Amino acid sequence: MGLDDTQVLPPIQADTPITRCRFYRQTCGLPARIQPELGIVMPAGSVGAITMPHQLGGTVKSHVQSRGIKLGPIISHPRSKRWTFLVIPDVPDEVRLFAELFRLNVSVSCMGAQIALPSPAPRSNGFRVWVKPPRDEFRPSGMAVVEAIRECADQRHPGRRRGISESISARRSMVEHGGMS
Repeated sequence: MGLDDTQVLPPIQADTPITRCRFYRQTCGLPARIQPELGIVMPAGSVGAITMPHQLGGTVKSHVQSRGIKLGPIISHPRSKRWTFLVIPDVPDEVRLFAELFRLNVSVSCMGAQIALPSPAPRSNGFRVWVKPPRDEFRPSGMAVVEAIRECADQRHPGRRRGISESISARRSMVEHGGMS
């Protein structure tokens, strides 16, 4: 084996907050920026976020995958034991829906909220890590994730009090079919 068989590989660029932020913006379509005291963040707006306890997040992730639905990026917050699903911000701003999710310890980011993203900076290690890192600009519908949360919560707690919107729908159906007056 001689020098003719040798390949010169391009230099590997170190992963820094600047290069990671650039990747998030250019490849993943995330409006990320570096904020010195917080690390890499982005405002909710063109991207939404749904945050939940990690146990529920794992159940939702498995549920979505078992249905053959494509998952988007998911962030783990190991210290607080929570997961954040990055989504299309199509969750309606409805008090009843937020109350239903609140009972499950789930929150939906409001417009302008700061969403912290994993960063390679040494002091941010362990604060946020990717469960499923972004590879492109794909994000699922926020409402598809909400529906998966509802289905998983119903499976975990079959006797739980149903959300107000579900109760109203069930009551309407009974009235329409003569089961209730």
